[in-house]
Amino acid sequence: MRITFGFLVISAGVCGIMSFAFLATSLGTEYWYIIETNPVNMSDFEDMSSHSGLWTINEGRKSHTDFIDSFQTNYSRYSETELNMLKLHSAIVVVLPLSLVLLLLGGICGLVSSLAQSSFLLTGTASYFFICSLLTLCGVSLYIVYCCQALAETERLVGPEGLAYIHMSFGWSLGLAWLSYGLELLTGVLLLMAARMVKLSQSSPSAAGSFYIKYEK
Repeated sequence: MRITFGFLVISAGVCGIMSFAFLATSLGTEYWYIIETNPVNMSDFEDMSSHSGLWTINEGRKSHTDFIDSFQTNYSRYSETELNMLKLHSAIVVVLPLSLVLLLLGGICGLVSSLAQSSFLLTGTASYFFICSLLTLCGVSLYIVYCCQALAETERLVGPEGLAYIHMSFGWSLGLAWLSYGLELLTGVLLLMAARMVKLSQSSPSAAGSFYIKYEK
């Protein structure tokens, strides 16, 4: 298989589009965290099953929706632990949408640098995608910390017995955010390879040829 400049930039474009789509879908869905109750031990009236997104919590079978607004909350009525959780949530709902916006701008930069076939622009765009991936990683990691703190606080309030018949897990929305993070990294790597290829072709055609040979089977 012979790797060409066109193959690299097209692959980077596809990965960039998929990472944007996955992150947008992740932010727009409500299956980041799932709570399931054991129907054998709990009646329908006591059903506390729920699934939550970054801004909403859907409780019970009637899909009652509660909106999470950590910016306009009255902080005076919360404990120190709850305040820390609210601050974590505020950071999450800023960092992840910011990463999504930066991904859109990165796609434009990637298109321009690919058409210009500029090693400098391609390297800069690759670095830009690495920054986007770092923001996505920070947002996802903060969400995991947020959920762990919420679980610990709930267990402190109701005791281990209160959680005996409740199963909690992360949902597929969080999985999409992880996929987006991986694709952002891959996009940056592919753009770096394209930048290296352009630099070799500009310095010496024979050097560029040796770059191709490394990827031949």
